[in-house]
Amino acid sequence: MMTMEGSLAERIRHYSTSYPDEVSFVRKFLQLLTHPDAFQRTHLPGHITGSAFIVSEDLTQTLLVHHAKLNKWLQPGGHADGDMDIARVALREANEETGLLNLTLVTTEIFDIDIHPIPARKDFPLHDHYDIRYLVKASTHETILVSEESHDVKWVPLKELEQYNAERSVLRMRDKVRGMTNLK
Repeated sequence: MMTMEGSLAERIRHYSTSYPDEVSFVRKFLQLLTHPDAFQRTHLPGHITGSAFIVSEDLTQTLLVHHAKLNKWLQPGGHADGDMDIARVALREANEETGLLNLTLVTTEIFDIDIHPIPARKDFPLHDHYDIRYLVKASTHETILVSEESHDVKWVPLKELEQYNAERSVLRMRDKVRGMTNLK
């Protein structure tokens, strides 16, 4: 019987992307997934996280949170905390950080992968988040809420995304959405 961890490793192994930065992450993800505590936030030097790149129904906007600890605009997401169903983690975090109830996975397939450093805090050292990202649709008409983890939550036009976050990993997700005309 294949475990969820094994299943995730298999999905990462077969993950297909045309972005060279993502290709370089596959080996590192597979190495991390050999550790039994990879889904725990205490696993160092890094651990699995899940996030949701939330887009409007017409694919012209994305919902970003202004993360309080990191002081930057990002897609909602967070720690797996032992949950090996990372799509569920991404949806849970999106709900907690935005208040949206009607979130729909566009596909159960992984949308994007990224490894990024998280700065040290007084109670935890510098470490990496091995982020598995899912594409999620939501209505811009639903009420959004700002959680205690954020300073703000805002729908941002994709064409203005660089004004909020110009990091390659975020712009890569925007570029992927722009290339998905079959979703409209």
